[in-house]
Amino acid sequence: MADVAVIGAGALGMAGARRLAQGGARVTVFEREPQPGGLTAGFKVGGTWLDKFYHHIFRTDTRMIGLFDELGLGDRMQWGRPPTAVLRNGQIRRLDGPLEVLRFSPLSLPARLRMGLAVAALKLIPDPERFEGQTAVQWLKRWMGQEAYQVIWEPQIRGKFGAFAEKIGMPWFWARVHDRTPQLGYPRGGFQLIYEALAADLEQRGSTVRLNTPIQGIQRRGDKVIVTTPTGEEAFDAVLCSLPTRLFLRITSDLPDQYVARFTQTGEHISAHILILELDRKLQDAYWVSVADPGYPFVALVEHTNWMPASDYGGSHLVYLGNYLPPDHEFFIMSDAAILDHFLPHLSRVNPAFDRSWVKAAHVFAAPYAQPIVGVGYRENLPPYRTPVPGVWLANMGHVYPHDRGQNYSAILGEDVADRILTDLPG
Repeated sequence: MADVAVIGAGALGMAGARRLAQGGARVTVFEREPQPGGLTAGFKVGGTWLDKFYHHIFRTDTRMIGLFDELGLGDRMQWGRPPTAVLRNGQIRRLDGPLEVLRFSPLSLPARLRMGLAVAALKLIPDPERFEGQTAVQWLKRWMGQEAYQVIWEPQIRGKFGAFAEKIGMPWFWARVHDRTPQLGYPRGGFQLIYEALAADLEQRGSTVRLNTPIQGIQRRGDKVIVTTPTGEEAFDAVLCSLPTRLFLRITSDLPDQYVARFTQTGEHISAHILILELDRKLQDAYWVSVADPGYPFVALVEHTNWMPASDYGGSHLVYLGNYLPPDHEFFIMSDAAILDHFLPHLSRVNPAFDRSWVKAAHVFAAPYAQPIVGVGYRENLPPYRTPVPGVWLANMGHVYPHDRGQNYSAILGEDVADRILTDLPG
């Protein structure tokens, strides 16, 4: 029986590990955090798992839906069409369907019609090949028009990518529109449930998930790959690493200098920062609000309990205030109290009745490698799955391009690379 290490217990790592175990390998998953799930991992609020970073899936996310069914959790998935909206000119307006686009008064009627037609075209175009070589900004200005770009898209793209906004490739934007559906899915009890179930499934197959175990090194030694952790060295026949490329380059020995230099330059990421508020009442009516007005210290407001019932969380109304920021942004070194002082006054702009006394508790989370910077030519600069070190494979969220980082495409990728590893293993 072949021994395979999987580094990282997010969607990619756990789905890949399960496929490896199904194929007859004995798998050891290494995860530095105290629970599996990666960027989808949760914490308990009122006895129920809540994702640290907001998540949902779409009807097109068929592999993730399949995993829930295969692991006996299909009945947990709740489907609906909670209101998604844009905060513009001081008002929250829905923008999640053709009629909502036609009613979106911050745009002139010609601009609304033009944007609606452009969105419909992106839905119909089956693949993004024709968009290679174009930036999203160039395409949006040309086909949706300057007005729609300035009012709707520019605040969101700049809010997410900051100084890199002008460089983002159009294939990434195509996927953001093409892959999504009006209906959203969320598992009652949180996405943590699927990762706990995946871990249990691996244990039943004779494999292991080791939590609180960071990786210090990967090295080929003879006919084995040696993985080093704080508890020592272990030998494997193959390794699937799902860490961000820059981390992989840092911990892996014997990589050619040219390989390291090339992929260090192309492995840039934006970091995520989240403030989660537990309120004693509802803040506003929409589920998802993209902030397109200037002056807010966050780019997304997600009121989770405008979809899932507050009773699941001990009666708390849950509001995410989210950001994508450069890794050296001041928010990452500010105290939680300072973040609250900075963010809370802006909630009165969302709801003039808001008062700080509504806040029952607050939680701050950060992730340094949350969003790859997907510029023009991004595909050509992705490292191959098979690395120059024999037996060592690399696949991470950057490889799901042009699809946006997400559990579904990560799970598909993890299973795909696992199949390649099984084929490559002796016997």
